[in-house]
Formats: sequence, structure tokens, C-alpha cells
Amino acid sequence: MSLAALQQDFQAWLTRSSPVAARRLRSGAAPGLAVYQNNYRAQLVGCLESSYPVVREWLGDETFLAAAIAHINSHPPYAWTLDAYADDFGETLVAQYPDNPDLHELAWIELALSQAFVAADAVPISTQDLADLDWDAARLRLTPSLMMRTATTNAEQIWTAMRDGAPTPEGEMLEAPGGLIVWRREFSCFLRHVDAVERDALLHLQQNGSFSELCDHLVQQLGDVDGIARAGALLADWVSNGLITGVTLD
Repeated sequence: MSLAALQQDFQAWLTRSSPVAARRLRSGAAPGLAVYQNNYRAQLVGCLESSYPVVREWLGDETFLAAAIAHINSHPPYAWTLDAYADDFGETLVAQYPDNPDLHELAWIELALSQAFVAADAVPISTQDLADLDWDAARLRLTPSLMMRTATTNAEQIWTAMRDGAPTPEGEMLEAPGGLIVWRREFSCFLRHVDAVERDALLHLQQNGSFSELCDHLVQQLGDVDGIARAGALLADWVSNGLITGVTLD
């Protein structure tokens, strides 16, 4: 058996428990195959457990382990570091539990928080940076750690309660979809549920940065008075929370 063939069989045994590969390896006097496979799978399970502690607690150990095994069977590691292995575990949870959107959103929260922590650094602007600004020409830059998704359940309440050791609410659908945002400021990551207006405003700003166009967008949604008032309130909140990290002029 060539080295390349041996390596292919060994990978097939580790990732898929291929009986054909196992027979060829054993015929080549390769003892202890189960030890290698157990170590390989244990490391991957450990990676998923450390990346999704809240999801694990929410599902329970046995159910989480079953989902982890399903993920390992269908998703072999693809990057040079195991840090990336947990990135698509949420896809497996969607496939395994398609009718549990609270679980899907919990998994997104945990992944987003970990990704925000290692995102590029950026220094938030201050209110002084906005003084005498030409708002018609201003383009605002959001922090690179910001991540967003639509929220349809109370997953943010569940995650917060479990983090704080408080009584955990049952998963339930929201009366109206909103958004989840995650970002980092210095060494702390933050999670917040926002309404659909703020979610869409952040998405709009993320796409082109124009504050004037954002105001127009909000006026179309809320009317002249309420739209301009909401734009000002959102801007003040984003600046105070470190979401705005730059401003340029067209």
C-alpha cells in the first residue's frame, strides 16, 4: 500500500468509520484503530462542547452529544485550527431540529459572541467627533465586530437567564420579528435584542453608511417627525454603545 493510499484510508476510517478502509488498514498490521478514532472524535466533541455551553445545557448532555456525533459524521475538520470547527454546527442543529427556531437562534448567539471577540479592533467615535458635521455628506462606519440576524424567538432572554443562573423561560415565538445584534467594545462582548426598525436601520447603514439616506429610509417607514426623531435617537444610542467607529464625508 502506498503512503497516499494509507493516508486516504486512515482519513476515511477516522471521519466516516469506513469498514473497507478499516479492513485494508488492519491487513497492513495497523493496530489500535479504535484508539485513534476515539481520540479524534473526543477532541471534536470537546470542541463543540466548549463552543456551545449554553446550547449544551439547553439540550441536555445526551441530546447534545447525539447532535455533535451527527455533525462529526457529516462535517470533517476543514481548517488548520479546531477553533473553526464549531462555525457550522448551527447548520447541523437546523437539520436535526428544523422546528426549533429558539435553538437555532441560541446557537447563532454563541457563535456570534465568539466571533465578535476575535474580530478586528476598532476605536469607537465620541460625540465630539460628530460636532459640526455635514450630515448630508456623512457616512458612518460600524464596528467590524457587529453581527446581526433576524430574531423570531425569545432566545436572547433564554441566553441571558442561563448566563446569569436565573430561572430560564420556555422558548416561545415573538409577537413580531425583531433582531439580534452582537458586538465587542474593548474586551467585552454584548448581546442585545432590537426591534425590526433598528435591525433594518443597522443593515441599511452597514450597506452604504450614508446617514442622510438612513434618515430618508426611516422617514419612509415612520413619517417625517417620527422618522427623524428615531434616527437621532438611534445615532445617540449607537455612539454611546461603541457601535460607530468612523465617519467620513462624501
